[in-house]
Amino acid sequence: MAEARPLYLGPRLRRLRRELGLTQQVMAEDLGISPSYIALLERNQRPVTADMLLRLARTYRLDVTDLASEDGESYARRIADVLRDPIFSDIDMPPLEVSDLATSFPGISEALLRLHGAYLREQQALAQRRAGGNEGEAQDPVAEAQAFLAARRNYIDSLDRRAEDLAAEIDKEGGAAKFLAKKGVRLRFLPPDVLVDALRRFDRHNQQLLIADTLDPSARAFQIALHVAYTALRSEISQVLREDAFSSKTAETLVRRGLAAYAAGALVMPYDRFFRTVEARGYDIEAVAGVFGASYEQVAHRLTTLQRTGQEGVPFFFLRVDEAGNVSKRLDGAGFPFASHGGGCPLWSLHKSFRSPGEVLTQWLELPDGQRFFSIARTVGAAGRGQGRTLRAIALACAAPEAARLGYTREEPQPVPTPIGVTCRLCHRAECEARSAPPIGREILTDEYRRPPQPFAFAES
Repeated sequence: MAEARPLYLGPRLRRLRRELGLTQQVMAEDLGISPSYIALLERNQRPVTADMLLRLARTYRLDVTDLASEDGESYARRIADVLRDPIFSDIDMPPLEVSDLATSFPGISEALLRLHGAYLREQQALAQRRAGGNEGEAQDPVAEAQAFLAARRNYIDSLDRRAEDLAAEIDKEGGAAKFLAKKGVRLRFLPPDVLVDALRRFDRHNQQLLIADTLDPSARAFQIALHVAYTALRSEISQVLREDAFSSKTAETLVRRGLAAYAAGALVMPYDRFFRTVEARGYDIEAVAGVFGASYEQVAHRLTTLQRTGQEGVPFFFLRVDEAGNVSKRLDGAGFPFASHGGGCPLWSLHKSFRSPGEVLTQWLELPDGQRFFSIARTVGAAGRGQGRTLRAIALACAAPEAARLGYTREEPQPVPTPIGVTCRLCHRAECEARSAPPIGREILTDEYRRPPQPFAFAES
């Protein structure tokens, strides 16, 4: 009879502890052992006994078979596959060394696997660019997640309606805290250092939802709604995910996270009530935020989802950028041709809003092809680590014909629109003094005796 091999679960145990937001001290108290023993288990200096395996499963409500799957063998197999890459062909690496690396140094093993995965993705993208294809963009997980929502016009009917029903159930129970209490979950607000620098953490062992007490009321409500979405709406979110096939686990994770945020917004701002409120308030974002106890950004984001048949809102394009111009969120519901690469137009008030934080800036825009849009821009603050705050700017833009429904446009006649471009490389406005680069396909005139106000003078097309 074969002798049972010792079971080492160091990397898996460390990952479990971090996912639960526990220190070694707290986990040791939960399991009735010493913190030093936890440290030895995580470093694979002690095997996990059958008794300890059962304690882990019982304490944290986990499946024993999931816990007992061996990370070392998995790492060894995956690293062996990586080392067959021709780039390593001249290096002698015996199987025993590979096995020792996977078992004794799981962190380094994971780092090696991540680096090789990133290397392969970059090589594939480079090859596709050299071949003149566009497939590389389709493999970008962020772009893939954006395309998933754009294909549904940022509206998920089944998820929205289920969230609306659930919101009514929560109201009937007297609020989220009482709703969670009925499910056996206690809601607590604690300092971020107690939460191991998390904004939200669910303590499965003690059935407690822990929220950082530094968050403002709207952020607290949204984090609670996110937990409800991930738990009570898990099957609905999974059903939507099954509608598509994703090129990578990262893309699927981003879509799942986006759907959970969508559901959380629908819980805080149920569709029917939200639609009737924004129509009555002329899409005044700050006023609507006050009605629902939501933040400016939460309301702006929710406005992009109003596509229910018979209750269609104004189709909006949504963009969020930081002070360096990096785009951190984009939702296209209005056909606004924002460039994915190359930066936006500096003449758009979105980029000027950082000069007047908290002030709503409206602007009529005209693109080179004559299309006109109405833009609403404002800075928003997001809680960061410690006492810091990260300032970002968000903009909503809608097509000019739709702007008549907005209270922002009723105060005065439409002024002359600001001529902007999608990005300098695609804009052929020769008279623009704010240009940072010449457009693709235009030759630059050389004139040693005259300097125009514009950075570049172009030859006629």
